[in-house]
Amino acid sequence: MDIKNNILETIGNTPLIKLTKITKDFPCTVAAKVDYFNPGNSIKDRMAVKMIEVAEKEGRLKPGGTIIECTSGNTGMGLALAAVVKGYKCIFTTTDKQSKEKMDILKAVGAEVIVCPTNVEPDDPRSYYSVAKRLAKEIPNSFHANQYDNLANRLAHYESTGPEIWKQTDGKITHLVCTAGTGGTVTGTAMFLKEKNPNVQVWAIDVYGSLLTKYFRTGEVDMKEVHPYISEGFGEDFVPENYDMKWIDHFEQVTDKDGAIMARRLAKEEGIFCGYSAGSCIQGLMQLKSRLKKDDLVVCIFHDHGSRYVAKVYNDQWMIERGFLDVKTFKDIISSRSGKQKLVTIEPSQTVAEAVDLMKKFDIENIPVMNGNGPIGAISENGLFQKIFSNPDIKNSKVENVMERPYPLVEFNTPVEKLSTLINKENGAVLSKDEAGNYHIVTKYDVIQALGK
Repeated sequence: MDIKNNILETIGNTPLIKLTKITKDFPCTVAAKVDYFNPGNSIKDRMAVKMIEVAEKEGRLKPGGTIIECTSGNTGMGLALAAVVKGYKCIFTTTDKQSKEKMDILKAVGAEVIVCPTNVEPDDPRSYYSVAKRLAKEIPNSFHANQYDNLANRLAHYESTGPEIWKQTDGKITHLVCTAGTGGTVTGTAMFLKEKNPNVQVWAIDVYGSLLTKYFRTGEVDMKEVHPYISEGFGEDFVPENYDMKWIDHFEQVTDKDGAIMARRLAKEEGIFCGYSAGSCIQGLMQLKSRLKKDDLVVCIFHDHGSRYVAKVYNDQWMIERGFLDVKTFKDIISSRSGKQKLVTIEPSQTVAEAVDLMKKFDIENIPVMNGNGPIGAISENGLFQKIFSNPDIKNSKVENVMERPYPLVEFNTPVEKLSTLINKENGAVLSKDEAGNYHIVTKYDVIQALGK
């Protein structure tokens, strides 16, 4: 029987999956090492367990101890799983830019999570690095995992990730592409692969706002390179000790926007629901496509699962607010209409019968009720049907006696996705004013048509 003794024995041996759509224009084969198949849904499970095993062997982590670490979420998950199995406590520090899902998951497996500010220097006492170091000194029988400088991090990938990729490609891999954060994955995997074949090219993918790329190119730690970025799980504002740049051939930077959009494409086009860094990894490869040849075999490492980014990368509103999606707006819908038909309105003193006649004449279902100050109500085909069905004589009533609430008034550049949240069974349209002060209407049919294009 094949029964695992505990969850930790399921770590590793993740699949290598060929990409067929996003990379269809590539001259060579591109495959993804999809490490969200690990039990903690991240490649960080590998190094988390390794750091604990080494610490136990060296006597730095004793029974009943507390594991302390600064983490963007994934390393914490791996450490927490190991702690559950081995009987340790966990305290994690993280930054306020990390997704809420990551924090909630860590708490779900019994960890204490402390949120620290993102936009401070690494040596600032408020940074998540500094807070973790301080807690490790203050709490008795604690172990600071320190994934950035703990060489057991890269050792895990030298012993597992590298050998798996070599075996899965029959030693034919020509390029390794991996986002660069702590340095453990890219360096450890590269060390193994280049020992097997020195000609394997290792491309590290970085984000604008990180200093790693300039450090790789110049050997200079330039804090002027550092500025806030949204991408999660890679990029650094210092150089972790896990790096040994001699194993890396090239650094390529990508934007927050491009990485996020590519992650969504991977889900929709390849069926691989992965994290932010996977999108950035493929985007970086896209930028380097001209360097590839027909017989190359590229392996890209996809670190974690998309479920940790459902409120961010996979949330349309979050993407729109950051300008990451090219979206249609109220204005676009109005501009796309043929003809210059003015908004059909009705006054509160007119009759229901007149409203019905307007609906028939212009083949519309929603009419704003206007007075000299603007919209004060609405008449809809659906609402009138209900009223006329129960009282046929209502046709002679004034509109002001039967009108519904006025349609919501929005900005002229409101995204279509936002409009869709305002239109429902009780409210069939929204209004807006253009630059000249003229009112326009968008109905549920307009939104459906716009979203379908």
